[in-house]
Amino acid sequence: MSVSDRQHQLEQHRQALLACSSCPAMIRPVVSGKSVLSPVLLIGQAPGDKEGVLGGPFAWTAGKTLFKWFAQIGLDEASFRERVYMAAVCRCFPGKNPKGGDRVPNPQEIQQCAGWLQAEVELLQPKLIIPVGKLAIQQMLAVDKLSDVIGGLHRLNFHGHDTDVIPLPHPSGASTWHRTEPGVGLLQAALAEIQEHPAWRQILLG
Repeated sequence: MSVSDRQHQLEQHRQALLACSSCPAMIRPVVSGKSVLSPVLLIGQAPGDKEGVLGGPFAWTAGKTLFKWFAQIGLDEASFRERVYMAAVCRCFPGKNPKGGDRVPNPQEIQQCAGWLQAEVELLQPKLIIPVGKLAIQQMLAVDKLSDVIGGLHRLNFHGHDTDVIPLPHPSGASTWHRTEPGVGLLQAALAEIQEHPAWRQILLG
């Protein structure tokens, strides 16, 4: 398939995704990154309550932290959004948890949304996947403690595609994991792995 055909398919996929209304408890709109054919795929957990209004993933406070991390290894926010396909486990805001924080999507909602991610993996054939946060990491790696998986590169098959996975912690301000040891050191080790990866080097060239 030619690059132009793949680009067209990706744009069609995104239009269909934006029209999805499969999960009644989820709060629309669907939040999606740009239709960028990229060797790097970022997978978040689910948008917060601000992302739908602002029109993109990681558009609020957690995003500020996340993009500071990527700026450390050569890519500012605007460039990242233009060069990396930004997906998520679930694409709509799950709503608030009565006990505080955002509600965690239930298994059925995760399953409903998984088809979109599978289609993106098939279209993009990513060389590097960056899952951000435990829920995203759990879609591809067994994880009990973040310290067991963050800081290294994992070679695995995801939705029928062999790829490299370098997990990151969630950049939430409510989390202390990435601001205390061993999280601080493991985060820097993960960012160093990303910086050295051929797919990251490729997108730095523009």
